Amino acid sequence: MDLFGTAGVRGPVTATVTPELAVRFGHAVASVLGAPETPVVVGRDGRATGLALADAVTAGLLGGGVSVTELGVATTPLVAFASRDGVGVMVTASHNPPADNGLKLFVDGRGADRSIERAVAAEMAETPVPARWDRWGHATADTVQRSYLRAIDRYTRDLGTDPEGLSVCLDAGCGTGAMTTAPALRAAGAEVVVLNGQVDGHFPARPSKPTATTLETLSGVLRAGAFDLGIAHDGDADRVVFLAPDGGVIHEDTVLAIIASALIDHSVITDPVVVTTPNASSRIDSAVSAAGGRTDRVDLGDLQSGLAAHGDAVVFAAEPWKHIHPQLGGWIDGTASAVLLTRLVAAVGLGHLLDPIEELPYRKVSIDCPDARKSSVMQTLTAAASSRFPAAEITEEHGVRLEFADGAWALVRPSGTEPKLRVYAEAADVDEIVDSLCDLLEQVI
Repeated sequence: MDLFGTAGVRGPVTATVTPELAVRFGHAVASVLGAPETPVVVGRDGRATGLALADAVTAGLLGGGVSVTELGVATTPLVAFASRDGVGVMVTASHNPPADNGLKLFVDGRGADRSIERAVAAEMAETPVPARWDRWGHATADTVQRSYLRAIDRYTRDLGTDPEGLSVCLDAGCGTGAMTTAPALRAAGAEVVVLNGQVDGHFPARPSKPTATTLETLSGVLRAGAFDLGIAHDGDADRVVFLAPDGGVIHEDTVLAIIASALIDHSVITDPVVVTTPNASSRIDSAVSAAGGRTDRVDLGDLQSGLAAHGDAVVFAAEPWKHIHPQLGGWIDGTASAVLLTRLVAAVGLGHLLDPIEELPYRKVSIDCPDARKSSVMQTLTAAASSRFPAAEITEEHGVRLEFADGAWALVRPSGTEPKLRVYAEAADVDEIVDSLCDLLEQVI
């Protein structure tokens, strides 16, 4: 059963992530991972369909014989935190439109690996058999927010400086991020103004996905005010975007390089490793190397494999906008990054953090491509790209990647969450490379 993408199960609630699927998902999770003593938590973001789907997942879990702690409306990082010694299900479509929803599965605080996802999908293909009537689970409501915020404080306390008096404008985008990031920043000492802090699954203020275009209001507030930093989340606060006081979005790979360098500097590990993905900029490798570490690149959406490969040597694992802090836990956490970077800005100033990062022009584009066509298009693309770019060295480990003699590179890979192909490139003549690749892709498609 082809169910899981790079970030769980996701899609329209009328066709893909239906209540029926959610019940079967919960029952399958109970069958594969559940035991009467296994702690299982279920949370949801603020989407209009979240309550029904969370209740459906819970029904499947209870009927499968496991008990559930219902966390209600929460961020994805908080649900992951609560699953550290058990299993967690988060009902969210992250940055997708409001008509979509999704299911993310966590085991021991980490996104479920491919073997677990395959086992759950296989179980969902079978007819569910409920547990005996007297062995059904029970549900209780609880919150772990205080414990989570204390863990954030312990993790970030020695990184940078308490941001006493530092002014931050946080755009929660009507998602759940204000529930954790605002109190975490205030507890550290920052002065926080929140935009769009009310949770509303229709996302009336802006689309859930935070981009330079969708963050125009936040950008304008920063330009008009006296803020030291801007921060924005997607609907479930696993993603985080940072803006400078002039309203400009700080490039996601520059943020990654800054945080990675700081964590290496603070680490006592002899050979620190930063795990990232093939679409991330080479500026990360430069910054990590200068700080005394090394990078390892894994498939997009598979940071967990890098964590598993390098164990305790990993100080940071990240793809653009999505960061894992291993010393805190194995989940993607936008709140942790928000507090950490704020502390770093308080310590030395944003300009000092940005100055060492060498930024080549970088561009990312999405091309529409039906899911059913992705495989054949990617197979055809290698030969077509070889003809169009004869000077490039082409590899297929993480999609179709082109390496040029001057250090420029480009990558084409299928999206795991949308019917699109992603094109990434970093080069002095980045527009020329991207435009030519997009033209080639449209011909192939």
